[in-house]
Amino acid sequence: MSTTVQQRIDILVKLGEHLSTFDNPNMQTAIRQAHHANKWFTPENIEQSLTAIRDKFLNRTILQNWVKQYDVAGKHKKTVGLILAGNIPLVGFHDMLCVYLSGHKALLKYSSKDKSLIEYIVSAMIAIDRSVADDIVFVERLADYEAVIATGSNNSSRYFEQYFSHVPNIIRKNRNAVAVIHGDETAADFKNLGLDIFTYFGLGCRNVSKLYVPKGYKFDDMLQVLHDEFKELVLHHKYKNNFDYNHALFMLNKDEFLMSGSLLVRKSTAIPSRISSINYEEYEDIDTVAKDLASYIDLIQCIVSNKELEGLETFKLGEAQQPTITDYADGVDTMQFLTDLSK
Repeated sequence: MSTTVQQRIDILVKLGEHLSTFDNPNMQTAIRQAHHANKWFTPENIEQSLTAIRDKFLNRTILQNWVKQYDVAGKHKKTVGLILAGNIPLVGFHDMLCVYLSGHKALLKYSSKDKSLIEYIVSAMIAIDRSVADDIVFVERLADYEAVIATGSNNSSRYFEQYFSHVPNIIRKNRNAVAVIHGDETAADFKNLGLDIFTYFGLGCRNVSKLYVPKGYKFDDMLQVLHDEFKELVLHHKYKNNFDYNHALFMLNKDEFLMSGSLLVRKSTAIPSRISSINYEEYEDIDTVAKDLASYIDLIQCIVSNKELEGLETFKLGEAQQPTITDYADGVDTMQFLTDLSK
């Protein structure tokens, strides 16, 4: 017998309660396995992701207010294939949550980079209620699906768009966050900017990869704060290897760049940046920046700025990695897509 929306909310709230502590032996095993399989997934980053999911998603009031915005009572329930990314811990949880709450069946094709954590979360849900085993199923290969949500690179998205064109789909590509610096930021602002840049080692689509700074901007204060607050990043061997490699590459290419002990800041018009580095571009007029950003908004996941930018949704410095349950990837309303499937 299928569960109601309220019953599913109850299960998710209990999952949130389960995540109130991380000293569960099975959870610790999953965390160790995840770190062993993917060294970017440090225990600290995994616990940060779990905490964000618990606090931002698995709260009864948040869930109830969220589902009220949609018609989740549609009768035509579908089987939805999910191809999950693996760049940061549990990055695919929100898609799974959307499919589960909308009443569809989820076929999960997880990334090899993020296997044990999503398996643990689903097993915890099944322990709460056995019905979850029928609603969320792991698969090696997608088959017998009626819709697809797939997340990957720009290259894989072309394959996804062709392969899944016969069913309703959401296909996601690479995106990054950008930050607009106005010149009056404080040391506290720079520390918050560091969180936007460095959280999850900069591997997430919401990590700031490019700065827009006033013409002639002096980076000294920013770089000093970023060094003081985040210098321990270079103790992580994979990050340090990227830092050293990119430093050498920029030198050989005669790129114009600055550096602190943990970050390379390269002058470039590109939005994506290499691991351990960030791009910057100077501007003379803030209105021009807003217009430029609006013209290629499809490449941007979110914009960070302590001041409003005309016509653009922005987050304050330090908020890029604090998405709410309604901050949909690529700006595509996943829940609306799923509820439309039921009509």
